[in-house]
Amino acid sequence: MTRVWEWNRPVTVREVLEDLQKERSIAYTTVMTVLDNLHQKGWVRREAEGRAYRYEAVSTRAAYAAALMNEAWSASDNPAAALVAFFGMMSPEQRQALRDAVRMVQVDEPAEDPEDTEGGEVREEAAGQGERAEQAGPVEEDRTPAPPEAAGEPGAGEGREPGTNAGGKGR
Repeated sequence: MTRVWEWNRPVTVREVLEDLQKERSIAYTTVMTVLDNLHQKGWVRREAEGRAYRYEAVSTRAAYAAALMNEAWSASDNPAAALVAFFGMMSPEQRQALRDAVRMVQVDEPAEDPEDTEGGEVREEAAGQGERAEQAGPVEEDRTPAPPEAAGEPGAGEGREPGTNAGGKGR
């Protein structure tokens, strides 16, 4: 999936193969099989082009990451503690990105308590952020199983049922 996301357009097996071969030796049939598996699982769509197919990601990398975070958070028996632990693992840059994201959401949703908006500063700072969020486009809700890291790489999820971990157990 990493390769398909990186191209950010419909790609052929040959294009992915040539990209992967810059790093290691890999067979055409391996890439073709992985892309076919991703199609069967609903992670990519494909369109015939001559004798080949062009594959395109069904969701963005951002939507995939958001779904993973939501799944992990939802599975916790103490969501607040899970969030605190997660925030503690974040780098300063990640925490700033989180603040920016919260500001973007606050632009769309009025504060319930006037004390939640430090004298209007949050709204003013978020005004420019909301513009960026609109440019990025809407975030689609994606409930497809988590895709592997990259087509043809070890651990690419082959042989696993959607919704199971490497040990075959449900998430």
